[in-house]
Amino acid sequence: MATTPAPPPAPPKPTWDPGQPEGPFPWLRPTIRIRLTLLYGGMFLIAGILLLSIIYLLAAQALREGNAMPYEIVSGNAQVTSTTCPGVATINQSPSQFNAAISQCMAEQRRHSLDDLLSRSLMALLGLSIIAFAFGYAMAGRVLSPLGRITRTARRVVGSDLTRRIELDGPDDELKELADTFDEMLDRLERAFTAQQRFVANASHELRTPLAINRTLLEVHLSDPGAPVELQQLGKTLLATNERSEQLVEGLLLLARSENQIVERKPVDLAEVASRAVDQVRGEAEAKGVEIRGERALAVVQGNGVLLERIALNLVQNAVRYNVPEGGWVEVTTEAQHGQAVLLVSNTGPVVPAYEVDNLFEPFRRLRTERTGSDKGVGLGLSIARSVARAHGGRIQAMPREGGGLVMRVTLPL
Repeated sequence: MATTPAPPPAPPKPTWDPGQPEGPFPWLRPTIRIRLTLLYGGMFLIAGILLLSIIYLLAAQALREGNAMPYEIVSGNAQVTSTTCPGVATINQSPSQFNAAISQCMAEQRRHSLDDLLSRSLMALLGLSIIAFAFGYAMAGRVLSPLGRITRTARRVVGSDLTRRIELDGPDDELKELADTFDEMLDRLERAFTAQQRFVANASHELRTPLAINRTLLEVHLSDPGAPVELQQLGKTLLATNERSEQLVEGLLLLARSENQIVERKPVDLAEVASRAVDQVRGEAEAKGVEIRGERALAVVQGNGVLLERIALNLVQNAVRYNVPEGGWVEVTTEAQHGQAVLLVSNTGPVVPAYEVDNLFEPFRRLRTERTGSDKGVGLGLSIARSVARAHGGRIQAMPREGGGLVMRVTLPL
């Protein structure tokens, strides 16, 4: 007996409650401000201690060199010699000349020691600056790494993957509060989107059953050869209306399913998908006198083949149906360029104002001349195509073609 698979585990609840009042000593919390203050204050203190120690050692060495005796007495008759002061090593000097030479020599020695102290201090400062910048960069990256994690999760959520959570561990600081609040927001959004999609799916499913029953009854009555002509015409009209309602329900169901990001992806050749769509529409195109052309090069993407085929089918169908009465054409091409797979569908047709292009992607929106009573569709084709493209991480653009018609461009990541 088959067992029902267990539902996926719910994401962990945030540890921080936004409605929880602060404690009696909120300033004792390990906030980012306190941590950064302690971190950079401690770094500054350590750097200062190291710099003072180095300067102290260099100054002590400079004092020893500056106060060294610049001469030596080599004989009892006051004969002196000096390696640093050549002017002192002379016997026939008066006391004043000897003292002046000694003073000049000691001043020169002190100046040399101070210059050496300055150069060594600058080298020590440069070395400490490099170490401080490297250590500060590493510590800042460590402190701000939760922000990177939050940003990456937000980017995944942008792709409609609402199952992602940050689940940030660490001290109870501002970043932890931000991550928990973000997780709580994602929980609410996921519940809202799931409820909306479930409602649309259930409503579409419930509507399909009576529509299928109506279609069966109408087909049974139309198959009766003895039915009056008026009843036959009424049955055909009701059957067309019922078919239109079925298309609307199927479109709503597909639109609800395609709003989620595709989880299970497989390699799909966009050229093959476009060729299958062209084959499905070729009969309708021949009946309308529309030529379908274009070269389709290999362009393999990761996605759902059924949904990608729906994009191509909707675009090609619209290009055939909204075309000129005579001499029209539709060009369908695929190619891979700059790391993206591109599907281009161009067609002849009526002139489309540039300000009307964006409205075509809204559900149940058509051009002003195609508002109601049209048998060309239910107004969901481009909305479904845009939703499917977004679910695959791509985008779809429409541009008015010079001379009439549209150029539809679908780009998907390879």
